[in-house]
Amino acid sequence: MANYIDGFVFPLSRNHLNEYKRLAESVAQIWKEHGALDYFEYVGDDMSLEGTRSFTDVVAATDNEIVVFGWVVFDSRETRDLANEKVSSDSRVVDLINSSNSGFDAKRMVYGGFNSLVRTCDVNAV
Repeated sequence: MANYIDGFVFPLSRNHLNEYKRLAESVAQIWKEHGALDYFEYVGDDMSLEGTRSFTDVVAATDNEIVVFGWVVFDSRETRDLANEKVSSDSRVVDLINSSNSGFDAKRMVYGGFNSLVRTCDVNAV
């Protein structure tokens, strides 16, 4: 079975990481209620490789910011599209974001939906 994923990368103030983590844990559960198979977010650690452009550069992260990289797994694009509709109209998400001091700024996020190209493991084992 080939999955479909939404991938995203964005900068976040180091000072807001703990608050953002609480927000992301709550939002992840809402995504799963609306059709996501799994939800992942990671914090950048080793952000440079000679000869390549880094995520830090792409999102114009400053010295006091870290880079968050994540993806949400769906069984298909159709499921993803439906989940996006449901999540965007779920009042809990708006309430969580409005009540949070996470520093998240969607305008600085890089985002895209992706079809499977190569897969060597069960995505649920990751």
